[in-house]
Amino acid sequence: MLGWQVNCKVTALERKPMIVEMHAHTSEHSTCSHVSAVELVQRALAKELQGIVLTDHHFLWSNAEISELRTRAGLPDYFLIFPAQEVKTSDFGDVLVYAADETIPAGTPLSEIRHRFPDAALVWAHPYRKQKRPGADALLDPLLDAVEIFNANHSVAENTRGLRDWHHLKFTAIGGTDTHALSYTGTYPTIFDHPVQNVRELAEEIRNGRCRPFFKEIPRAGSQIQVTELTIGTKGFDDRREKIIVKSHHHDSKWKSAERSYRIIEQIARNGFSEGRFRVPRPLGSDPESRTLIEEGVRGKSLHDRLVRADAESAKYALRLAAQWLAKLHKCALQVTPPHEFFERETGRVQHYLESFTDIGHPQTRRATEIMDRVLKIENRLYADQEHRLVQGHGDFHLKNIFIGQDNPDDRGTTFVAVIDFDSSYCLPPAFDVGTFLAQYRNQLFHREQVRQKAPEKIFLDTYLAFTGWNNRSFLSEVELFKARTCLSIASYLIKVGMGDSEDLWRVLVDGEQALVNVAMRDAERVQTAKKAERAG
Repeated sequence: MLGWQVNCKVTALERKPMIVEMHAHTSEHSTCSHVSAVELVQRALAKELQGIVLTDHHFLWSNAEISELRTRAGLPDYFLIFPAQEVKTSDFGDVLVYAADETIPAGTPLSEIRHRFPDAALVWAHPYRKQKRPGADALLDPLLDAVEIFNANHSVAENTRGLRDWHHLKFTAIGGTDTHALSYTGTYPTIFDHPVQNVRELAEEIRNGRCRPFFKEIPRAGSQIQVTELTIGTKGFDDRREKIIVKSHHHDSKWKSAERSYRIIEQIARNGFSEGRFRVPRPLGSDPESRTLIEEGVRGKSLHDRLVRADAESAKYALRLAAQWLAKLHKCALQVTPPHEFFERETGRVQHYLESFTDIGHPQTRRATEIMDRVLKIENRLYADQEHRLVQGHGDFHLKNIFIGQDNPDDRGTTFVAVIDFDSSYCLPPAFDVGTFLAQYRNQLFHREQVRQKAPEKIFLDTYLAFTGWNNRSFLSEVELFKARTCLSIASYLIKVGMGDSEDLWRVLVDGEQALVNVAMRDAERVQTAKKAERAG
C-alpha cells in the first residue's frame, strides 16, 4: 500500500515546494465527517493545493480505493492523494500517523506506535483544543516528529497560542484543517520544502523538519505594541484565505485602551456588523495574561484608494456605502461606553490640539485659540445635560479607516464596507462623525480635485441624511461645528509632522473658521424661522 504513487510526468510543478492538506476526514470512513472523498479532493484541488492526506480514524485507504477515487474525481496527474490515519492514543490523545502500513487500534500508547513503526511520522493533532495549554516538555517530546499548531478545531486564539509556542520552542510544526465539511476544506495546509511522491517520502520530510504551516506572517513592532498580520492558506478559486491580526501590548495603559476598543467592536459586531454588507473587524479572541487581542483582518482597499482609482460610478457607489455604514451605526443608538465620558474628556482633547501651536509659539496660535474657544462654547450649549442624545460613534471616521471589499471578486453584489480603528470611539453626537468625515474628505483629497469632482462629498451627506431622516437645520449646524473641530485637529497634526509653515495649515484653519460662520448663519436662520412661525401663530 505505502509504495503507491501517481505515475505522472516530471513537471516544473513537481520541482517546486508542495502545498498539502494534511488532516482530512471522509464520510466514507469517518462517521464524524459530512463530506465525501470526491468532494474533498476536488475542493482541495480548487484551493490550488498539490495534494491531500486522508486521515480517517483508525483506517487506511487502499491503493485500489485511491485509484478509483482519482478516476471518479477527475484529478490531474500532479495532484497526489496520500493514505494515513488519526489514532486515539492512551497518553497523547489524538495523533496523526503518516506511513504506518497497518491500522492502529484506539488506546495504543505513543511509545508502542513509535516502536512498531520507526519510519512513520507521528504528529500531535490539535493539542490546543478546548483551551488546553501543552507544556514545553510535551511539545518537545522525542516520540513526536511534529505538532499540528493550526487546526479548524482550535479557536483562533488557540491557533495563535500554537504559533507563539512554535516560534519560542522551534519544534517542527504542520497545519491541518481537520476537515469534516466541504466549506472549510484546505484552510490550514502545510508546505513541504521538496516535492514528495508517496507517503513514505512525506513522513521522511516531516521527520527531518522540512515542512511548516503554509501562511504569510508580517510582524510590525512598535515601542508599545507588536502587530502581526497572518494570512493563512492559498488563494484558490474564491480568495477566502483566513486573515488574522494579532496585537500584543507591552504596557498596561495601552492594553487597557486596546481592550476598551475591542469591547466596543464586540458590541457593534453583535448589532448587525459581523457579516453582510456592513462590518467591523470580527473579534476573535482576547488573552489578558499575554495582553493579546486577536481580530479578523479586513480584506479590500481603503476608501481613499478606492476613490482615487475608481471610475466615477464606482467612486460614488463606494461613497454611498460609507455613508450607509455610518447611518446604520448611529441608528442603532448604542451606548457601549458611559455617555458622560465624552464630555469629561472633550475639553482636554481639544486643548491638546491647541498645545501644538502654543508649544512652538506658532504665529497662527490666536486663530487656533479662537476656533477652540468657539467650538467648546457651542458644544457646551448644545450637549450639556443631553446625554440621551449621544450614541456610540466611531470618533475618527475618515477615508483611511474605511475599507471596501468584495467576498466574490466577480460579483459586485458581494461588496461590503468595513471600518477599523475604534480607539477614539465614545458616545458622541451623531453629527460628530459626519463632520469629521466631511472635513477629512476635503483635506485628504484637497490636492486630488478630479477625485472630489467625480465623487462630491455632498453624495456622502445626502445619503446619510436620507438613511437617518435627520435632514434639518439643527443637525446640519452641528455638522458644521464638528467640521470646525476636525479642522483644528488636522492643523495640530500638520504641525506635528513638520508642516506648520505650509499653505495646507493656513487653508485648514480658514476652513475651520468658515465652518463656524456656517454654524452662526444656520442658527440665525433657525431663529428667524421660529420667530416667523410665532408671529404666524
